[in-house]
Amino acid sequence: MSKVSKASTATKRLLLGRPFRSDTLGHTLLPKRIALPVFASDAMSSVAYAPQEIFLVLSVAGLSAYTYTPWIGLAVALVMVVVVASYRQNVHAYPSGGGDYEVATTNLGPTAGLTVGSALLVDYVLTVAVSIASAAENIGSAVPFVQTHKVLFCIFAIVLLTAINLRGLRESGTAFAIPTYAFIVGMVVMLAWGFLRVYVFGDDIHSETAGYEIKAEQDHLIGIAFVFLIARAFSSGCAALTGVEAISNGVPAFQKPKSRNAATTLLLLGSISIVLLMGIILLAKEIGVKYVSNPAKDLLGAPEGYEQKSLIAQIAHAVFGGFTPGFYFVTVVTALILVLAANTAFNGFPVLGSVLAQDRYLPRQLHTRGDRLAFSNGILFLAAAAIAFIVAFGAEVTALIQLYIVGVFVSFTLSQIGMVKHWTRHLKTERDPSARARMIRSRIINTIGLLMTGSVLIIVLITKFLAGAWIAIVAMVAIFGLMKLIHRHYASVQAELDNSDYEAVLPSRTHSIVLVSTLHLPSRRALAFARATRPDTLEAVTVNVDDRDTRKLVAQWEDSDITVPLKVIASPYREVTRPVIDYVRRLRRESPRDVVTVFIPEYVVGHWWEQILHNQSALRLKGRLLFEPGVMVPSVPWQLSSSDRRKRDRTYIAPGDTRRGVGTLPGERNDPQ
Repeated sequence: MSKVSKASTATKRLLLGRPFRSDTLGHTLLPKRIALPVFASDAMSSVAYAPQEIFLVLSVAGLSAYTYTPWIGLAVALVMVVVVASYRQNVHAYPSGGGDYEVATTNLGPTAGLTVGSALLVDYVLTVAVSIASAAENIGSAVPFVQTHKVLFCIFAIVLLTAINLRGLRESGTAFAIPTYAFIVGMVVMLAWGFLRVYVFGDDIHSETAGYEIKAEQDHLIGIAFVFLIARAFSSGCAALTGVEAISNGVPAFQKPKSRNAATTLLLLGSISIVLLMGIILLAKEIGVKYVSNPAKDLLGAPEGYEQKSLIAQIAHAVFGGFTPGFYFVTVVTALILVLAANTAFNGFPVLGSVLAQDRYLPRQLHTRGDRLAFSNGILFLAAAAIAFIVAFGAEVTALIQLYIVGVFVSFTLSQIGMVKHWTRHLKTERDPSARARMIRSRIINTIGLLMTGSVLIIVLITKFLAGAWIAIVAMVAIFGLMKLIHRHYASVQAELDNSDYEAVLPSRTHSIVLVSTLHLPSRRALAFARATRPDTLEAVTVNVDDRDTRKLVAQWEDSDITVPLKVIASPYREVTRPVIDYVRRLRRESPRDVVTVFIPEYVVGHWWEQILHNQSALRLKGRLLFEPGVMVPSVPWQLSSSDRRKRDRTYIAPGDTRRGVGTLPGERNDPQ
C-alpha cells in the first residue's frame, strides 16, 4: 500500500474512528436523554435568535412597537403547542422515519411528497447556515475577532460538525448532550435570576441599550401597514418552530419503543422551547433591550463605534452585572448550542435523503451508510450546501433568516393535510369504539394543526417573499424538478434492463486485438491471455506515432517467436486513441455480427505518483472504447515491483489468527478491520 494511501487511511481512522459492522447498527440507537440534544437542539436553540428577530423587525416602527413583543411571543408559543401536539400523532402513525415526506406521499400522492421533500432539504441546509451564523454573531459579542471573521468561523464550525457526525449517531449525540444541557441550565438560571432580581428583590436592572433611543424608519405606520409589520415580526419569530419535524424523520434512530420515545422527546422539546422563548422575550422587554439592524444609524445616543451585542448577550450582561463568569458562560453555551443546533439538520437531512434515494428520487449513493453506519454522503452534501449559503450571504443572520422557515411550513401544512386524510381513511374501516375515539381526537388535533400552520405559511409567504424567501422557493422548485428527472432516469433504466423480450444472440465470430507499443513482458502476457480465449481472429496492433520506434518494434516482432501478426496503423497527427477507434469501427462495419475484443496491457503500481506516469493512454482509450457497441475491453494487469507492498498489506487474517499467531511475522502486529 502506498504511503499516501496509508496516511489517508490513518487520518480517516483518527478523525472518524474504526468502522462499524452492519450488525452493530442496533447499538447506535439513541435513548431519550441523548435523542433530546441530537434532534431537539435546533428548536431549543432557535430561542437564541427568534426573539432577537422579533425585536429587530419591530424596531422599524420605533420603541412603542416593542409593546407587542409579549403578544407575538404568545402567538408563536401557541403555534408551537399545536405543532408539537400534531407531530406526536405523526410519529405514532408513521414511525418508519419518512416523516412529512412519507405522510404526504402516502396520503396525497408522490407530487405532494416530492414537494415536502424538496422543501425540507432546502430548510435543513438553511438550518445549518442560520444556526452557525447566529453562533458566530453571539461569539462575536464577546470575541471581536470572530465578529470580523464570521465567514471563516462558520466554515470551520461546519467542517467540525461534519467530522463529528461522520463518526456516527451515538458518538455525535454524546458529544452534543453536555453543551445542550449546559445551555438549558444556563438559560434557566439566567432567566430565574433575572426575574428574581426584578420582581422579588426589586433591583433596577437595565440593559446596556436601555438608555438609547431608536430612530424609527417608519414610525408613522398605521392600519394595514402596521398589521403587516406585526405579521412580519410574527413570521420571523416562527423560526422557533424549526426542528420539530426532524424528530418525525429520525424515529428509527430512537431506542424501542421508538414511537413512544419520539413522542416524549417532542413533548420535552416543546415545553423547554416555550419556557425559554417567553422568558427571554419578557425579560428583554422588562430590562429595556433594544436591537436594530444598523446600530450606528438607528441607535440614538450610542457612542461612536458602538458594537451591538446579541439580544441574549445583552440580557446576560445586565442580569449578572459584575459577575463576568456568568456572562461568559451564557455567551459560550449559547454559541455552542447554536453550532450544535445544526446537528438537527445533520441527522434529519441524511435520513430524508436516504428515504428519497430509496424511492429513486435522489442518487442511490445517498441511501448507503458509511464506515461508521452514518449516511456519510448525505452529511457531506449538506455541509457543502450550507457552506455555499454562508459564503453567498456573508454569514448574516438577518439576510439568511428571510429565506428560512418557508420550507418547514410548507412541509408542516402538507403533512397536516395528509394526517387528516389518514385518520379519515382509517375511520371508514375501524369499528372498535375506543380506537375510533382515539382516531377522532387525533384528527381534531391535526385539523387544528392544519389551520394553524396553513395560516402561518400564508403570513410567511406574504411578509417574506420579496425580502428573500423567493430564493428558497426557487431552490425548492429546482430540487423538485431535479428529483423528477432523476426518478425518470432510474425508471427508464429499470425498464430497459428488465426487458423480458431480450433474446441472447451469440456473436458469429470473435475478433481479438492486443494493443502493443513495445515488445516487453506486459505485451507478452496480454498476447497469452488473448490466445487463451481462443478467438476466431487474433492480431496485435500498434499505432505509428514515431517512425523509429515503430520500425524497431516491427524488427523485434519479426525476430521473436511470436506467431501473432502485427498490424501497424498510421497516425499522421501522432494520435493514439482516434486511429484505434477508427480501426475498431471499420472492423464492426465489415462484420456487424462479430464481437471485437481489445486487450489493453496496464501497469499496477504501488505509489500515487507512478499512476501519473503510467496508464494515461490506456485509460483514455478504454474510456472511448466502452461506448462502442459490440466491443469488449478487458485490461491485462502487470504488477510492477512497487505494488508488492500492497499485496503483502492485504494478506487475509481469519478470525482467531492473531491470537494463535498465524499469519503474523515476529515483531509485526496485524490489525484486522
